[in-house]
Amino acid sequence: MVLFSDALTLDAPRRTSDGYMAVRAKAARTGTYAYLGSEIDPDNKHGLRDAGMVNVLRDAAAVFDPLSAHSFIGKPITDNHPTVAVNAKNWRDHARGTVMGAKWEEGGYLAFDLMLTDADTIDAVDAGKRELSNGYAAELQFGDFDGPGGVKCVAKQIAIKGNHVAIVDRGRAGPSCAITDAARCDSAPRSIFDSLTTDGAAEAIAWLKKAIALHKKHMDGTAPTTGSDGEKSQMLMMTQMKNALSELESGSSGKSMKMDQSTYGAPAMKTMLIDGLTVDVSNADTAEATIKTLIAARDAAGAKVAGLETQVVTLTTDKATLEKQVKELTDAKPTPAQLRDAAKQFSQVVEKAKALGITVTDSMDETAIMKAAVTKHVGDAAKDWTDKDISVSFATLKAADSFDPLRQGIIDNAAPGAVTNIANIRDAARAASNR
Repeated sequence: MVLFSDALTLDAPRRTSDGYMAVRAKAARTGTYAYLGSEIDPDNKHGLRDAGMVNVLRDAAAVFDPLSAHSFIGKPITDNHPTVAVNAKNWRDHARGTVMGAKWEEGGYLAFDLMLTDADTIDAVDAGKRELSNGYAAELQFGDFDGPGGVKCVAKQIAIKGNHVAIVDRGRAGPSCAITDAARCDSAPRSIFDSLTTDGAAEAIAWLKKAIALHKKHMDGTAPTTGSDGEKSQMLMMTQMKNALSELESGSSGKSMKMDQSTYGAPAMKTMLIDGLTVDVSNADTAEATIKTLIAARDAAGAKVAGLETQVVTLTTDKATLEKQVKELTDAKPTPAQLRDAAKQFSQVVEKAKALGITVTDSMDETAIMKAAVTKHVGDAAKDWTDKDISVSFATLKAADSFDPLRQGIIDNAAPGAVTNIANIRDAARAASNR
């Protein structure tokens, strides 16, 4: 069920003996009427939400349906549209008169007999508040329909049900539909969600749609967000948002956006689905807040991208460092020949150290073995020596400590004044043979 408001044409009013005001109103007759697809199909169940302007048929079957006509009889007349539908619970708050009857008149019009019974409302009419708008609900039947003149329509109104008739300062039909004469007024009925706006509002909606479409591309990765191209794309979206905001605030021609009277009194809305939220874009403050939210989301996404880029740089650097270390380790890996030479050298050091009286354990490496041997022979003098100093000293120990008992025995017995002792030479020879 969709709520609508119709503009009415009134005959000249008359007063009863009790001071009541009686008028006859002619409702708009059959025809085709233009609506935004988002008004008649806000949930896009019929694929019309983004279709722009579409035509809706109001045919004779709907206008002259007895049930629809009789549904207005007895319904209240209100001073402006109330913010809610009138019912038994709030009738006392809103009723300023009553729809007394309904009849068909020449020319295919459905006319209402209205009786205004509230003095303040009657005074307001006398003071110039003379335009009327009737509020009703109607179901929409979607399909392919032909209106007068072959106009293609995507839906038609059915099951019209009246709720009230409102006296307003300015109705949809303009000043020609006023309590002054019997001029016929073929005005298009409008949805409760409709509004009359300047071109600026339409431009604002167009800019917002462009910005939202580009924002979605940024989020799904189909539009760049980094580098010079990303910066240009982000600036384009920013410009689109600013253009929309500018249009909403002042309109492209310097006019402020005008809101028409809705069926139940509250300012009519233009809504858009923005990132899953239904937003009243006819309200500049709401639209501005939504745009700022989108900008904040864009900035947050940009910061997240920048953080990820920093992480990528760090990971790339770490990867290069690891690759360098792996290469260094690979290059430093000894060859089989080097391993054999190292083993041979270690074996020679061990043998020499043992010969010098050093006890070699499994926990000692080559440097530790040489240091133990040097320390034993030179004492604390070697405690601050470098590994290179230790190695050189160890090699010297090897040359200095080579001992030949036979040679030493001969030298000792050949000294000046020494007495040659054959027994000593024999013992030295035996010692040499046992080495």
